[in-house]
Amino acid sequence: MARSSLKALSLIKKGAEADLLLDDDWHGRKAVLKKRVPKGYRAPQLDEKIRAHRTAHELKLLHRAKELGVPTPAIFLIDVGETTIVMEFVEGKPVKQALEGLSQEERVRLCRRIGELIGRLHEGDLIHGDLTTSNIILTSNGGIVFVDFGLGEFSKELEARGVDLHLMKRALQSTHYQFVEECFNAIIDGYKEVVGDDVAKEVLKKVNEIERRGRYVSERVRK
Repeated sequence: MARSSLKALSLIKKGAEADLLLDDDWHGRKAVLKKRVPKGYRAPQLDEKIRAHRTAHELKLLHRAKELGVPTPAIFLIDVGETTIVMEFVEGKPVKQALEGLSQEERVRLCRRIGELIGRLHEGDLIHGDLTTSNIILTSNGGIVFVDFGLGEFSKELEARGVDLHLMKRALQSTHYQFVEECFNAIIDGYKEVVGDDVAKEVLKKVNEIERRGRYVSERVRK
């Protein structure tokens, strides 16, 4: 993809490592361009190598998620040299925006399904890395799509699984504190259905440990 081919696009989100741009007419369809931006604090050659590697790695993560039965955006094009991925624009709302408009029964059902999908990822040794309600889309027809695997990795580590679920819990606490308990409990119920009670118990212990570490650091900072 030549740089000159990038027409004026709408900025959806400016992230820490990439810009998300909306193209309303990418070969007749709506698409999102994820463009990893150069980092001035890194040597240029190293920067290009890192951005290219992360672009290719993200594609592998998205492909693996699909193999595990976790819906992700369709990929239309990848240009590793330009550190750009062109993917499907998913019609719908981030779960962050959708939760409040749902009944309790609908929220619990949705969160349980999200937990099942997280379980599939972890069973396949895939860690999302930025697992928040902003990175899960509830589509217009009631489907669930996981997006933004830019910080993801392949790992069997309990710590990595715990961090994923800890991030989800924190996202719920920060934006949906009034029903965080019912939502997180439903996520864990769905998670258990996939990974089993014993594994889920160990991951939850890790989540609690991570929370305790965070509180300890906060208390030390205040002192």
